Amino acid sequence: MDGVKADEPFESLVEAVRACRICRDAPRYGPPLGHEPRPILQLSESARICIASQAPGIRAHTSGRPFDDPSGVRLREWMGIDEAQFYDASRVAILPMGFCFPGVGAGGDLPPRRECREIWQHRLFARLPDLKLLLVIGGHALRWHLGAEWARRGVTQTVHAWREIGAAGASPRIVPLPHPSWHNNRWLKTHGWFEQDLLPELRREVHALLV
Repeated sequence: MDGVKADEPFESLVEAVRACRICRDAPRYGPPLGHEPRPILQLSESARICIASQAPGIRAHTSGRPFDDPSGVRLREWMGIDEAQFYDASRVAILPMGFCFPGVGAGGDLPPRRECREIWQHRLFARLPDLKLLLVIGGHALRWHLGAEWARRGVTQTVHAWREIGAAGASPRIVPLPHPSWHNNRWLKTHGWFEQDLLPELRREVHALLV
């Protein structure tokens, strides 16, 4: 794992991420990325909320804006905020596990590239001193941020334990979430507690941090 560089200028770090072509030119795992990389993130050292997601989809890859698709609409509804608040980098950071669209496989989008988390994640999170709330979205992000024990429980059990996780005393406070993709429509209908119990609390906390 590449170490955290404490004296690294913030803007230089962000520019280095945006210029990264390792997954195409010097991949550490598997074949090289099959298209031109376009690292996508939203970051400011003053951000109080961070969305730790999976990887950009094809629409975000095309536009260069994270969550620029129906998943983003749903995520903003979950958080109770509008587009202007969501894309205000001074308050909301978006750090996916993989910064580039990973491509498409037989079952849909491929997993996030592992190079991103090894090279960049620790260095980026070390530069968020004001972070209070971390929204961890989907299985890949949950495994990295919460560890192997929670990974073994799976997404449903982990999200269902949101009160336990939030009360664990971690800083920033962690709220686990399923992916807001339409692929999870059935999951959302089956697990009514998510909308009834978790989302009202999430909206209250987000509002308190953004006012």
